Amino acid sequence: MKRSCRHHRIWITLWLLALLLAISGPAVASTGLATGPADLREDPGVKNALGLLEVWVDAQLAYQHLPGISMAVVYDQELLWSRGFGVSDLDSEKPATPQTIYSICSISKLFTSIGVMQLYDEGRLRLDDQVADLLPWFNIGEAHKNSGPLTVRGILSHASGLPRESDFPYWTGPEFQFPTREQIKARLSAQSTLYPAEQYFQYSNLGLTLAGELIPELSGQSYREYVKARILDPLELRDTTPEMPANQRGKRLATGYGALTREGTRPKMPFFQARGIAPAAGYASTVEDLAKFASWQFRLLESGGEEVLKASTLREMQRVQWIDPDWKEGTSRGLGFWVRRQDNKNFVGHGGSCPGYRSEFRLNPNDKVAVVFMTNATAIDPTLFTRQAHKMVGSAITDATEDPGKGKPDDPDLNKYTGLYRGDW
Repeated sequence: MKRSCRHHRIWITLWLLALLLAISGPAVASTGLATGPADLREDPGVKNALGLLEVWVDAQLAYQHLPGISMAVVYDQELLWSRGFGVSDLDSEKPATPQTIYSICSISKLFTSIGVMQLYDEGRLRLDDQVADLLPWFNIGEAHKNSGPLTVRGILSHASGLPRESDFPYWTGPEFQFPTREQIKARLSAQSTLYPAEQYFQYSNLGLTLAGELIPELSGQSYREYVKARILDPLELRDTTPEMPANQRGKRLATGYGALTREGTRPKMPFFQARGIAPAAGYASTVEDLAKFASWQFRLLESGGEEVLKASTLREMQRVQWIDPDWKEGTSRGLGFWVRRQDNKNFVGHGGSCPGYRSEFRLNPNDKVAVVFMTNATAIDPTLFTRQAHKMVGSAITDATEDPGKGKPDDPDLNKYTGLYRGDW
């Protein structure tokens, strides 16, 4: 899709959305529908919601001058819908697809947290163990004499009091040079805690990097070997890697682009590797792989027992473990997951932001609906997309499962009015 073509869609108005809400057939081709429960995919209300979502996302692609977007919607244990919009590379104009690979940055923390909780399931650590007792080289300065212990639970819930980052400027361009594991360890003694432990929420890439270090320390395997053998392979996440796949540059890996300039363009960002920060921010994946990741969680929570994790452990990870004493919004955290109450529903998940990429994984355990969003651009809000998808499609799925066929039937007399509209208003 050429950029000039997308610009013409900027005049899409709410008239189109109103018309689409009044009919049941999707306004765009149903090529986005993927393998899923056939009766649900054919429900008029769900078809209408997916059609509306496609038109809305396509409009946002133009409004925000985004190169490409990939999205997926999961219901229970099935991939209901997945689609790419725009391009994965502006120069080659290669289309973005559900199989396009993106950096997922901080969504990496979910995989690291699962690895740590596997060690918990096996009795190799406890959540209240002190990190200093598990990592012999842990020697950060304690700036608060009345602080409580810095624990595993604290680093997984971002309540440890650790500073946000290791003492390197890796989020700074133009090269975004991330430190190695050895450099992180060597610099740790020059850093100090930011707050007393268990007093405030402080998001910390350093904390989840240290959580990742627990895995080789206690398992005897390298971090990469462990997560591949114990998490990625069992869940058949074949396109998910603990680092950016350099061999896919110019192929399936989307090219990352920066913030929108005054000229309405987005500069190309340099390729990066998170190196020692990989447990917190290094992973790459596809929306269809993270859809499998969501399906596994729904399956485990429903069936119980153990698959990669114990079901009781996953529930514990998705339960609020910490919230600031003033109940400030955005500070409620599980173990690895953020936990939110929005639109009168409970959600768990994580977002990701790295040079050239934004992403979000958002799951409603009660409704069994999950949404995955990835784009190859920065300075945008991925929650806008995942929350809108939950509103549009999640409610239609609820209606369809509670009252099948509730959606209006196709009306060819109304279908002829669908299309792209523009005007002074």
